[in-house]
Amino acid sequence: MRHLMSPLDFTREELEQLMDLADDIKNHPDKYSEKCHGKKLATCFYEPSTRTRLSFEAAMLNLGGSVLGFSSADSSSAAKGESVSDTIRVISSYADICAMRHPKEGAPLVASSRSLIPVINAGDGGHQHPTQTLTDLFTIRSLRGEIKDLTIGLCGDLKFGRTVHSLINALVRYPGIKFVLISPEELRVPEYIREDVLEKNGYEYKEVDTLDDVMGELDILYMTRVQRERFFNEEDYIRLKDFFILTPEKMNLAKKDMMVLHPLPRVNEIAVDVDDDPRAMYFTQAKYGVFIRMALILTLLEIPC
Repeated sequence: MRHLMSPLDFTREELEQLMDLADDIKNHPDKYSEKCHGKKLATCFYEPSTRTRLSFEAAMLNLGGSVLGFSSADSSSAAKGESVSDTIRVISSYADICAMRHPKEGAPLVASSRSLIPVINAGDGGHQHPTQTLTDLFTIRSLRGEIKDLTIGLCGDLKFGRTVHSLINALVRYPGIKFVLISPEELRVPEYIREDVLEKNGYEYKEVDTLDDVMGELDILYMTRVQRERFFNEEDYIRLKDFFILTPEKMNLAKKDMMVLHPLPRVNEIAVDVDDDPRAMYFTQAKYGVFIRMALILTLLEIPC
């Protein structure tokens, strides 16, 4: 039995196989419509989610399976003080696979150590968000043809953004990737990402505090929101939340084939006028998330394809 806690749980070759499967699902959905008939997915979401939870549910339903679960800690026995370990042991009796989101780093890992079914980390605090990373990689490969020799700008909340941390960890296994880290000083990537991931693996990167100056260099711009829930006080959030906003004027500075990604939800860091730009790929990215999660469910359940 296998779990997914981090993008690094799969080798690069396994990631390519997973994306090959997702691509076939995208092109031939009918072929997979009954692959999970009789199987159940439990969505255990201890904090709110729209895209991730519904994407998992859509993935399982598209495969012919069924879904059960809860969408917040308040609607589960966690409100009564039940531990994650006890919850997953019970869920293991009801479902065949589980997707878990939790505000505490490492909670899905604890669950996986007690589970009798595969557990997928659907986001744990500011730590990891591996299925968003799979979505990002699949989107890049689908739209660019391959993942190599790209300059990728990561903009916004790079300190607390688990999507950014997961994506950097995954991308350092691909050749020719250059990173431009765009954030206010207070929201720069953690030291362990710089030292243990980027520098240790010999990847080129630079840190800047303005978006305009680097737009013309980028092949991909990965925007993130400044997350209110990750701040210890409201004053810091209000001071920093509007630090970077992507506008049509800034898009005029970018390459003609530059691609804008965003894990969503968007607040105001991307002006709605940018949505009409053909380089804005964040809604396509959300759509592709269903295909890669379908591939992941099939892979972890070891269902022949």
